[in-house]
Amino acid sequence: MDKEKLFRLIEDQKEDLLAMNDQIHDHPEYDGEEVFASGLLEDYLEQHGFAVERGLKNWPTAFRAVYQNGKGGPTLGILTEYDALEGLGHGCGHNLQGPACVGAAVALKEYGFREPFTLVVYGTPAEETRGSKIDMLANGYFKELDTALMMHGGPNTQVDVHNLAARSYTVTYHGTRAHAALAPEKGRSAFDALLIAFQGIEFLREHVPDDVRMHYTVEELPGPANVVPARAVGSFSIRSFSGHTLAEVCRRVEKIFQGAALIADVSVDVEEGTTCLNKIPSYKLNDLLMQNAELVHAPQIAKPREKTGSTDFGNVMHEIPGSCIRVAFVPEGTSSHTQTFVDYGKTEAGHTAVLVGAKCIAGTYADILTTDGLLQQIKDEYAENRRKFD
Repeated sequence: MDKEKLFRLIEDQKEDLLAMNDQIHDHPEYDGEEVFASGLLEDYLEQHGFAVERGLKNWPTAFRAVYQNGKGGPTLGILTEYDALEGLGHGCGHNLQGPACVGAAVALKEYGFREPFTLVVYGTPAEETRGSKIDMLANGYFKELDTALMMHGGPNTQVDVHNLAARSYTVTYHGTRAHAALAPEKGRSAFDALLIAFQGIEFLREHVPDDVRMHYTVEELPGPANVVPARAVGSFSIRSFSGHTLAEVCRRVEKIFQGAALIADVSVDVEEGTTCLNKIPSYKLNDLLMQNAELVHAPQIAKPREKTGSTDFGNVMHEIPGSCIRVAFVPEGTSSHTQTFVDYGKTEAGHTAVLVGAKCIAGTYADILTTDGLLQQIKDEYAENRRKFD
C-alpha cells in the first residue's frame, strides 16, 4: 500500500486538526462535562461522512462514530479522551488526543482501501475522574471491536506494556459529637476511626507484594480540636500490577475499614469507586505502532514503558487487543499532571505530536488491513497473554 498517500491525507487536515487542538486546550472541561470538546470532534467526524451517535448511556459527552467500508472485514476501534484536570487544565495532554484520533479516522476512510472493514471512533469522557470506559464497557460498548488503539502525549514516543490495576474507596465514619474537655466520655470520634484505618494500612504494608501501592488522604476537615468529631471522610486508592493481587489486598483493606469502626465504636459507610484493571499486553500492536513511529520520524523515541500507572483503558485491554502510542511533546523526564504539559499543549511540539499520533494509528491499521493473517496473529498472541496476565 502507499503509506505516503495515507500520511498526506493526515497532512491535508493539518489546519483543522491543529485548530481543534488549540480550541480544546483553551476550553478545559472536566468529569463528564466536556460539551465543547466532544461537540468539536463529533461535528468533524459527521462532516467527513461518519455516522455519529451523540451521547451514550450515562455519558452525555461520550460518542460513537462509525464508517463502514464494504461488507465484512474487521472492526477497528480508535478511542479518544478529552477531559482536563480540575484546577490545572490540560495537564495530561488530552487536548492532543481528539484531533489525532479523528485525523487518523478520516485518513483511513478517505484512502480507498479495497479491503472491507468497519471503523469505530469512541469518545470517552472523564478518564481522569470516573473512568467512563469502565461503565461504557459494562453497557456493551467496545465489545464489537477486534482491536482498540489510542494516542497520548508524553515526554517520549513509546508504548506501554503493563499498568497498575487500581480500586478506589470513599470511607465515611459516623460518630457522636461532644465537648472534648467537659464531656469527652460522651463522644465517639469518627476522626479516631479514620486515623486507625490509616494506621491499619501502614501495618498492612509489611504483608503485601512489592508491586502493591496504597494511598490515602483526609477528604474533609474534622472540625475544631475542642469538639469530638462526629464525621470523618477519607479516600483510599489501592493498586497492583495483578488484578488477582488487587482483589486480595482490597479484601483485607475492607476489613481494616470495618475494624477501625469497631475500635472507635462508630459506624462506617464504605463506597467503592472505580476499579481500573491491568492491561493485557499486545506486543504485536505495540511493535506496529513503534514501527510506524520510526517511519514518520517521531521525536524522542524510547523503549516501552514496562510499568505505568492506572487507566480505564486497562479495562478495555482486558477484553480486547489494544495499545496506546505515547508521542513526545514535552522535555524528557517531564511528569504528566504538571503545568509543563499545559504550557506545551499549543506549541510546535504539541502540534507535531497530533500529526505523528494520527499517522501512527492510521499506519498501524493500514498494516493490519493489508497484511494477510496479521490480525489473527494479534488475536492469538492476545489470547495467550490473557492466560498469563489475567
